[in-house]
Order: sequence, then structure tokens, then C-alpha cells
Amino acid sequence: MSEEASDADRFLALVAAAQGRDIRLTSIQAGLLVAAELGIARDSRAFARLLGIAHSLVLRELNDLAEREGLLQIVKRDLRTMRVHYTLPPRGEV
Repeated sequence: MSEEASDADRFLALVAAAQGRDIRLTSIQAGLLVAAELGIARDSRAFARLLGIAHSLVLRELNDLAEREGLLQIVKRDLRTMRVHYTLPPRGEV
């Protein structure tokens, strides 16, 4: 098995685990959280590009996730590109 395949499998396993801990999370929302935790992607465009999904879908899921208390923080919005930069809150705040 290639390293890229094992990385993808690990990512998907972490997404499934996040959804197992919170059944309200969609796959994209769980993916956003896992990507932030692993440092894979910290903005909406990078996440959309890496996963091959529409940026508009990522934006919708990211905004829904940011509205939920303590899961994710939006740190910057670029109005020209619509890119949204996000981070996980510090561990002590959750």
C-alpha cells in the first residue's frame, strides 16, 4: 500500500471517529476539523482543492460549523476570493 493511500485511509478513519463522537457532524464538517487538527488545511479553498469538492459546499459547511459553540474559529475572511481561514480553538476552551 502506498503512503498516499495510507494517509487517505488514516484521514477517513479520523473523520469517521469525529462523526462517531458527534453525530451532528457531516462528513465535510468532520473533515474540516480533522484537517485543521492535522495541519492539512486551514482555509476553505485549500480544503476544497485537496478533497476535490466545490468551494461553495465547503463554505456552507464551514459557516454551519463555526456557528456551533467552541468547535472551530474563523480567523480571517477574504472578501475578494471568498477564502475563509479557520483554526481549532485552544484545547482549554472546548
